[in-house]
Amino acid sequence: MRRLSLAAAFVILLACAFLRHAASQSNFTQQLAPGVYYRAADRENKIIANAGWIVFRDYVLVIDANYPWGARAILADVRKTTDKPIRFVFDTHYHADHSFGNSVWVDAGATIVCSRECTAESKAKNPAAWEKDTGTGEFSLKKVRLEHPQVAFQDRLIFDDGEHRVELTRVGPGHTLGDWIAYLPKEKILFTGDLCVNFAGNNIADKDADPDNWLRVLDGLAQKDVGILIPGHGGKGTTETLRGQRAYLADMINGVRDGIQKGSTADQLAKQIDLKRHNPWGQDASRNEVSIRAVYAKLSMSR
Repeated sequence: MRRLSLAAAFVILLACAFLRHAASQSNFTQQLAPGVYYRAADRENKIIANAGWIVFRDYVLVIDANYPWGARAILADVRKTTDKPIRFVFDTHYHADHSFGNSVWVDAGATIVCSRECTAESKAKNPAAWEKDTGTGEFSLKKVRLEHPQVAFQDRLIFDDGEHRVELTRVGPGHTLGDWIAYLPKEKILFTGDLCVNFAGNNIADKDADPDNWLRVLDGLAQKDVGILIPGHGGKGTTETLRGQRAYLADMINGVRDGIQKGSTADQLAKQIDLKRHNPWGQDASRNEVSIRAVYAKLSMSR
């Protein structure tokens, strides 16, 4: 009887420990594999992009800086999983929701790393976007500074301590000129940035986006051994998410190209091309129209 009571007490202690660990993280954070974490977006609090981090033997690598308020929330969650120093933050591309929180991470001791193209885009494009900020309170940029990536690399950067290996690889241009991905071959986890999303729509209006190469990039990523895909926005996915994203973009691009050959205008194609069969990517008609017009402008210029 005494043995049974001790066993029951042990089980209760284990359960309490598990619950304490779960409660120590926000509802948005999930452990994908030992030492590998993913923090989902929190759109209600204007944290619209996903992020992740990998706990190496001596340091932490964070994937995507987010907005400043997002960076603070993610930093708090990182600190609930480890007290190791955050040495590096990797921006998958220069867009505000993935990079405007850079200064928060630098002040926490991190170095921002990105591709040469991403760094150049940040320096050329982000100052104007920063100045247009109209946020207020905690969502204002006025109390933080614009911080560009500090280390720029060309084609590949690998972090490997024998336990974890993270391969940062150039795959753009696609969504932007400087698109890069992070791949963990041991855990079969892929972070795509906004090359792949898992919700309605995708921004293809960046002036340096390359629609046709974006399709080639997605074809290449679909050949990787991926068990878990973390998109730039939306819930976790798999290789099928990459294929769904590609099908959505391909239908859009092919529809626009056919329409141009037939003499259709951008406004006509924005209303005619129906992408609703692509779920969830094609479910927002207004986003589809913006992207269709952007693709029209790009393909018309290349003729």
